Order: sequence, then C-alpha cells, then structure tokens
Amino acid sequence: MGGKGRRHDEELRIEVIALVDGAVAQGARLEAACDVLGVAARTVQRWQKQPADARRGPKTPSPHQLSGAEKDDVVRLVNQPAYRNLSPEQAVAKLASEGVYVCSERSLRRILAERQLDRYRQRSKPAKGHSKPRQHVACEPLRVLSWDITYLRSATVRGGFFYLYLFLDIWSRRIVGAEVHETQQAELAAGLLSKLCLENNLETEKLVVHSDNGAPMKGATMLATMQSLGITPSFSRPSVSDDNAFAESLFRHLKYAPAYPRHGFATLDEARAWVARFVDWYNHEHLHSAIALVTPDDRHHGRDIAILEKRRETYALAQQRNPRRWTTKPRAWQRPETVTLNPERLLLTAVKADSSAA
Repeated sequence: MGGKGRRHDEELRIEVIALVDGAVAQGARLEAACDVLGVAARTVQRWQKQPADARRGPKTPSPHQLSGAEKDDVVRLVNQPAYRNLSPEQAVAKLASEGVYVCSERSLRRILAERQLDRYRQRSKPAKGHSKPRQHVACEPLRVLSWDITYLRSATVRGGFFYLYLFLDIWSRRIVGAEVHETQQAELAAGLLSKLCLENNLETEKLVVHSDNGAPMKGATMLATMQSLGITPSFSRPSVSDDNAFAESLFRHLKYAPAYPRHGFATLDEARAWVARFVDWYNHEHLHSAIALVTPDDRHHGRDIAILEKRRETYALAQQRNPRRWTTKPRAWQRPETVTLNPERLLLTAVKADSSAA
C-alpha cells in the first residue's frame, strides 16, 4: 500500500476513535457504538492504545509462493478449451479428478485477478449492484416520511385482499395518513399524500418521502404529484426490506396485534373501521420503545419533554429514598433528538480483516 493509502487509513482510524469516544461519553455502550460504525470493539480498543498502525507485513516473500513461471503455466492450463469456461473452483476440481494439482482455488483466483483474467465473460449482462439509498436525518416532525402498502386479507373472497396505504413520520413514529382501498393504484397513494400535506400544512420543499420500488410508488401519477409539490423522493433498493424498515416494522406490529382478525375482514368498511381504531391506539396510547417509551402523538407535539423530565425526577427521588439499591446512575430517560433513515455505515477495508481476526 502506498503512502497516500496509509494516510487515508490513519485518518479514518482517528475519525472512528473520535466518534466512538464521543458516543461513549454520552452514555452509549462501546459495543453498540462500534456496531453502528461497522467495526469490531476489540479493534477500536487496540486503536485507542496504539492509534498508529504498527503492522508492516512480512519483510521477505513467502518461501512457498508460486514463481512467475509457475503462474504462467497455471494461466496457460486454465485457458485451455476444457477449462476456460469453468469457475476457478470447478477448474481445480476437474484437474484434481484428472490427477493434476496446480494450486488452490484461492491462489487461482488471485493469479487470474493479477492477470486481469477474472472479468465477466458470459453473453448475458453481468448483475448490477444497487447503491444504498441516500441517508436522510430527521430533526423534527414531518421532515421525513416512510410509506408503503400492505395486504389485508379478505374473509369472504378466497385469495382476495384489501390494501392499506400508510404514511409514517419517522421522527415521531406517528401515523400521519392511512387509508384502505380495494385496489392498489398510484392515483390513490398520490391523493392520500396530497391530502396529508394539506391537513398538516407541510413545507413540502423540505419534505422527504421514502418508499420501496413497487409500481404504485414509482407510478407516473405519484412521481408527478411529488414533483409538483416539491417533495424529495427516496427509494429502497430492489428486494431489500431493510431500506424501508420503519414501514415494514409497523406493518408487522399491526398484523401481530392481538385484535387483528386472523381470518381477515368481511367487508371494506370493516377493514377501514379496524385500521382507524389501530391508528388511534398506536398514535395516542402505544408507548414506543424507540422514542423513550412515549406515545407518537406526545412526541409529535412536544409533550414528551415534560413526560421524560417527570420520569427523571421520579427516579432521582427513588434513589434518594433508598440509595443502596442503586449501584449505577438512574435511568436517564433521554429523548432521541434525531432519527436517521438508512444511516451510512463507516466501512474500512482494514476493519474487515481486523474483525475476522478478532
């Protein structure tokens, strides 16, 4: 590795140490902070003791590595018609069946990479990766919404469903819009979005609306509506539910609620009535664990500040009455000030090796 690469790694290492130290100073556990950054806790502890990486690797080449001539022979062999369309694993296995050993699968992959012979060679197009959605941070209500559509089973029509359209504010976890319809259409979703923007008097130019890649989400009507309102659209990667975790988690909560009808809903009106009751309970009674166990409606309107302060006072008085029962500080009842949609993880090439070795 060149000097520029080493300097880059040192800068990243220092940044990781600073982030972890800051999180721990605010009360986070070391393991939890390291998990968010994508680095092993033991690796960070080693960096804290010795910020500069003292490892330099071996000074002499390995005595059992393949020579240049041997690598040439390996390349010449695997490029023969009998092996050139096989993967390195298949080539090594076939050669072994014929009584020939050249090298391990890993060494063969390394040799092919050095000679730039590991490129995609099939007639079909290579698979394309999808980059992770952009990170969005919500510092107040109605800045980042997550929405999706889920199926509600019909109790009268075999294989029939109703469709729940739901918009969730990720900062307060409050359900800001929910409707049940008999069909799944972009026009219905666009109408619900326009209605909730009007009802909540939203500053649409500052609003981000995140969803998955379903047809209603990317339908022309929905995209045109967001563009006309100045809303910033955000989409998940195909077939990656974690990118829209807020909506997916809420749907699981809804369908595993004790009152959820196991055999489905008899009519559209019955489904709408049940969803309305669930939304009212979820917003006004449910103590959400991700927002310090207050209701989404209390957090949305700022009442959670007084509620959490009251809890801190209660714990402080309890500690004063019986201090021997408290071996550590009372629970802080901290209010999460920000909520991040698809947080970026700090991944280091060196960390992967350290994590596997730890």
